[in-house]
Amino acid sequence: METCATAVNHTSRQTSRRRALYFLVTRRRVAAVVIGLGTRVTFPSRGMVHKVLRRDWIGRIRLALTLCGLPFTGCTYGVRSAISCSSSHPPGTSRAIRPISTSRFNLDTTSIWTMPSSAGPHTNARCALYPGSQISRFPVPDDKVDWSQDLPRYNPVSYTDPSVNKKPAWADPDIGSFSPKFNSVDGAVDRTSFEGSYKTANGKPLNPRGRTGVTGRGLLGRWGPNHAADPIVTRWKVDVKKSKISHPVSKRPILQFVSIKRKDCGEWAIPGGMVDPGEQVSLTLQREFSEEALNSLAVPASEADRISERISKLFKSPGFQVYKGYVDDPRNTDNAWMETVAVNLHDESGNSVSELSLQAGDDAGQVQWVDVDSSFPLYANHAHFLELVAKERRAHW
Repeated sequence: METCATAVNHTSRQTSRRRALYFLVTRRRVAAVVIGLGTRVTFPSRGMVHKVLRRDWIGRIRLALTLCGLPFTGCTYGVRSAISCSSSHPPGTSRAIRPISTSRFNLDTTSIWTMPSSAGPHTNARCALYPGSQISRFPVPDDKVDWSQDLPRYNPVSYTDPSVNKKPAWADPDIGSFSPKFNSVDGAVDRTSFEGSYKTANGKPLNPRGRTGVTGRGLLGRWGPNHAADPIVTRWKVDVKKSKISHPVSKRPILQFVSIKRKDCGEWAIPGGMVDPGEQVSLTLQREFSEEALNSLAVPASEADRISERISKLFKSPGFQVYKGYVDDPRNTDNAWMETVAVNLHDESGNSVSELSLQAGDDAGQVQWVDVDSSFPLYANHAHFLELVAKERRAHW
């Protein structure tokens, strides 16, 4: 039986914890409602509150919640109707960074920042509605994502987008009409995964990160891994005297990167695209940046030559392979998924690509230089790539 003294002490501890939370949170003018000890407190990472709740405050909030014994959860509200929630741990995981074999430009292949191996399950790949459709995913709880966990009632809908069913050159045929060699280089198509060897079931590959609630290929052309390359082109934000501009809070210099607004979903993203069969990643990086950010396919020949000269100069500069692995992409399915190599190419002096006029092309609706900042919402896990770049460059995030 709880004694009177114990009850008083317990109440005192509750009051002290609530006061600690109130003090640490309201000092930053962020509203918080504490219903009681043990209540889950959730702070949206985007949207109205996110405009106020800066990344450098998150640690203070987490500290306050820890003192009060409350769990911390961050939610990401996307452009689509689905809401994907994840814990405060960074998403994804990466294997050791390996050099890209190329004569076109030099990559610093040091393993800079890698995602932790104990990452949680993918979240964007389980968004409620499959993008560009009215297909609802079969709901998969976090603890049932892994294929090793039994889920007897699992009955995902099979969906392949009509654009893929039209059998374009970039897409595989249906399983049954051909025999792909999974976990190997199949002719010119690389069907190996950065995640290692993946399993197959009924002749179809299984997503190495687990269930997504949809089978088939969705919007993706290849069964199994669909390889992409993402060039993260950056420069320093400078004033009229060409001096670096530092952020007033972090006191670190501000990076800018070339960002495109995707036509398919309206979200801002790093320009990039699929690696063509047999194509070197270095060529994909240059080709996709030229097509999406500089509209190289639609300019006169003389302008195309000038762009090529400047782009070649940029891609010969030191670069960092930021990430290589699985992408938590909303287009992923149980049988097809995105993987990428993200490389940071930095125009340190500002006299390379910085002097070219950006022009949206290919899959881009808009293109512009954007300050690298944690408050800027980006497609899939592109924000995490930029966080790694900012940390490596010792820039503001």
